[in-house]
Amino acid sequence: MDHRRRRQPLNDEKRPPSQTGRFSILRSLWYRSRAEALDDAEAGRSITMPVERGVPPLQQVLRRLAMALLILLVTTLLVWFDRDGYTDNSDGSVDFLDAAYYATVTLSTTGYGDITPVSDTARLVNILVITPLRILFLIILVGTTLEVLTERTRQQVRVHRWRSRMRDHVVVIGYGTKGRQAVETLQGQGVRKDKIVVVDPERTAVEAAGSDGLVSVLGDATRSDTLRKAELQGAAQVIVAPQRDDTAALVTLTARQLNKRATIVAAVREDENVPLLKQSGADTVVTSSSSAGRLLGVSMANPHLADTLENLMTYGRGLDLVERPVAADEVGRSPRECADLVVAVVRRKTVFDYTDPQAASLQAGDHVISIRQAARIR
Repeated sequence: MDHRRRRQPLNDEKRPPSQTGRFSILRSLWYRSRAEALDDAEAGRSITMPVERGVPPLQQVLRRLAMALLILLVTTLLVWFDRDGYTDNSDGSVDFLDAAYYATVTLSTTGYGDITPVSDTARLVNILVITPLRILFLIILVGTTLEVLTERTRQQVRVHRWRSRMRDHVVVIGYGTKGRQAVETLQGQGVRKDKIVVVDPERTAVEAAGSDGLVSVLGDATRSDTLRKAELQGAAQVIVAPQRDDTAALVTLTARQLNKRATIVAAVREDENVPLLKQSGADTVVTSSSSAGRLLGVSMANPHLADTLENLMTYGRGLDLVERPVAADEVGRSPRECADLVVAVVRRKTVFDYTDPQAASLQAGDHVISIRQAARIR
């Protein structure tokens, strides 16, 4: 698959404004219309963003305590610098301890009542013991509620920013064995994780994709609204790898209706379903059962040959089978004269064996399928 292929925007396709820059979060919060906000909230129920590295709960509590103490100190200093404007009913003057006490009862919303600490010891205990307990109580009671609300808003903002930025990406439908291997191969070819979106009807598969650092969508891929949540209409490549052949055909048909220009590669179990997938709009169809059968036959007759084929099909293991364009200094030369081992030549969508007379001389615009040393997977 040629990942240099870029999808050109359709004339009637509406693109949102750029979200890059230091104020992108504010744009995500305030630019959205009410309809967009409702759409993002609905999409957020099925879109799972990549798992972020969380902060341990105890560290979060300590951080909140530090912020509360900082606010308490600032308030105390403000009262202390303006102490002439305050009065103490006990002795008429306000010292630093009185200022700290005033700030404490004010921030904790204790107020003034029938019980008021008068001695320095009582006020010191109120500052060092009682008020921290009040702050802890407010953190547990109010902080948890605020955190839930903040997390919901943050999730909607992340979904909105992701949907507005996602273009020319890869949509992988089905995160079973075939889908996972496809994702690993894509990453081996240099495709970044943020350019891959997984769609699967099983929550466990979606959660696994999120744990692997991928954006995933929970839902039935045969439905157009599910594929729209994956921004398939702006994708450059689509990999269809569900468990059933009939599902693959329907998903391919739906995907082709949403995106006329994307390259669609589908996997089926039986050879008889290949024409159906082709008619549905797939550019390439891979038959898993027949491929496995041929590999079994090769393994029986030539065990080492089977290992070599497996090596070629697994990126980053030792040798890679790749398709690349012909370099300028290779035009007019024989495939055997290339630096890497060329096994086939692709010319105007026709594949020629390297021994074919038509491929004896490389031309500008040709692609070659070659074997080369595997690059290190990042």
